[in-house]
Amino acid sequence: MAERGAPREVIARSLRRERERSGLSLGELGRRAGVAKSTLSQLEAGTGNPSIETLWAVSSALGVPFSRLVDPPAPVVRVVRLGEAEAVPSDSADYTTALLSAGPPGARRDLYLVSAEPGSRRESAPHPPGEVEHVVLCTGRALVGPVDEPVELRPGDFITYPGDAPHVFEALDPATTAVMLSEYR
Repeated sequence: MAERGAPREVIARSLRRERERSGLSLGELGRRAGVAKSTLSQLEAGTGNPSIETLWAVSSALGVPFSRLVDPPAPVVRVVRLGEAEAVPSDSADYTTALLSAGPPGARRDLYLVSAEPGSRRESAPHPPGEVEHVVLCTGRALVGPVDEPVELRPGDFITYPGDAPHVFEALDPATTAVMLSEYR
């Protein structure tokens, strides 16, 4: 398995990470999985050649999916270059959003890049109850926030406001950009 499927190094790192996360010693994990402590030690050192059955027993004892031991983890660092994220335009304003990062399972947030041009106002209807929006203006100037009381932002300014009430984003300068985080409660 380790030679044709998941590399031994991936299994070694994954096994050590999951065992330490669970707070188990090699001996205790071996007892729970029915696998010799020496076998686990070899697997964590990257020198063992585990069978599916061994890895299945270990993953069950750790309470993690089998795939967590054999699939390399997603990269910790992810770069999205300007223009690479799919931009979705507004029908009512010269305004686009590009999803930079969707919240992973259990997280309740999405991150967007906003681009807008002056001359049109993007008014948003209330989003689901409890949603809060956080905006950092990157370039240009804009009126941002509740429809009744938008605030003029300049580069580096930050605003947070209820997303579950009508709100607005209106560019005052050409090529206005912002980073927006939508937080769901």
